[in-house]
Amino acid sequence: MKDPTMPDGQPETRTQRTHSGAEFEQRALRLLQSYGLKLVCKNFRCKAGEIDIVMEHADVLVFVEVRFRSSERWGGAAASITRAKQQRVRRAAATFVAKHRRFRAYRMRFDAVCFDPSGEQWIRQAFSD
Repeated sequence: MKDPTMPDGQPETRTQRTHSGAEFEQRALRLLQSYGLKLVCKNFRCKAGEIDIVMEHADVLVFVEVRFRSSERWGGAAASITRAKQQRVRRAAATFVAKHRRFRAYRMRFDAVCFDPSGEQWIRQAFSD
């Protein structure tokens, strides 16, 4: 298991990781809103998993995974979205739509906003349903 560290090389605490995660989610939200997407929900949690951000864009419900990696040693932020993570997000998205019936007619899309040393990247249709 990788141990996230702060820039000074000291291990990052859970509270610091939570704060960093919230900061990157806020940056991702601002990026998506600048392209006209509208916020529906942040940090949706259920038994199936968690969705960082849910956005609405016309008749598309966009489920967004936000990833940050301080190093590209293991392939960077985008590479950290494993098949298992994709499956959890898909199941959580199905739960979200079941709980919020007004979105049943919407198409679904799974995007990722990734932050790593090479910069930020919005990956539309990062994985499929």
